[in-house]
Amino acid sequence: MKRENRDGVSDGLEPVRPLEIAEVKGVSDLVAQMKSTAFGGRQVGEAAEVLQVMAEDDDCLVVGTFTGAMTVAMMGHLLCDMMEAGMLDAVVSTGALMAHGFVQSAGLSHFKYDPSMDDRELYEKGYNRVYDTLELEANLDDVEEILGEALAPVDGETMCSRRVHELIGDLLLERGHARGILPVARRRGIPIYVPAFTDSELGLDFEVANRKRDRDGRDRLAFDPFLDLSHYADLCRTKKKLGIFTIGGGVPRNWAQQVGPFWEVLGKRLGESVDVVRFWYGVRICPEPVHWGGLSGCTYSEGVSWGKFVPPEEGGRFAEVPSDATIAWPLVAGAVLERMGAMAVGAPAAERRE
Repeated sequence: MKRENRDGVSDGLEPVRPLEIAEVKGVSDLVAQMKSTAFGGRQVGEAAEVLQVMAEDDDCLVVGTFTGAMTVAMMGHLLCDMMEAGMLDAVVSTGALMAHGFVQSAGLSHFKYDPSMDDRELYEKGYNRVYDTLELEANLDDVEEILGEALAPVDGETMCSRRVHELIGDLLLERGHARGILPVARRRGIPIYVPAFTDSELGLDFEVANRKRDRDGRDRLAFDPFLDLSHYADLCRTKKKLGIFTIGGGVPRNWAQQVGPFWEVLGKRLGESVDVVRFWYGVRICPEPVHWGGLSGCTYSEGVSWGKFVPPEEGGRFAEVPSDATIAWPLVAGAVLERMGAMAVGAPAAERRE
């Protein structure tokens, strides 16, 4: 067979281009140039493009799902910026991520891990290690007290994770702590769901509060996680399209994605007439590979088989970045924030939020 010497352009191929770092004028410009390079750089550029499209689509409700030690890793204010810019309409998270962000919202600090201290010494001194960063046990004691204060006035109400976070956000706002995930979400009217709520400091503290009520002769607070599920499922039907922005994977990712199958089984098993609910857009930043077989490495293509996503041939747009989120997330989100006018390079955080 004779081999042709085609020119690429005639077949609609897009040329790659050298990265001209001297011409970069900001995060958006850098990421735009990266899109025309290769490997991880191209993936970052393509992810920013999809995130921008879903964020600017007025018919799209965007859900953010977050796992890993992202608030311990000091990424919490980036999540705040995304909420402030209107890029997210709902947040699904691990309890740990919210608890450590709560610590920062309350004005408390995390510290760099000193490798000269072994883990037994850390325990004895009240330091909890999260990879290369330390959470103070004293911080978690303070969190328990604040949560107890937020729950103290509540009686006769069945709680869920969304409601607990609303109460904490209200209290933090009353105390002037406006720069944090929970107060920003509360002020913006963004629900925060933690499906595995008992697997967290806040979950433990909720039970501490109930045992104090037992001791004081007060009725315990009931907790029903299905209130979260019902609220989220209804929210996802308020717009024509759905988008999902995911850091990591785990329970938050799957819980958020299963809304399509949930409405599908309701229609099939209860005879309810419901429209098909699928995600039209998706951006995922997670270093786990597909071949381990776990959910965090699961591709959007695999999710199509479960009825969770609109196939690309029907209009679905997805981007996946197999990278450390502390590297890729600031680039992807920072570029889109700049394009949306929500970030001025070099401006103080308070000024950017005006």
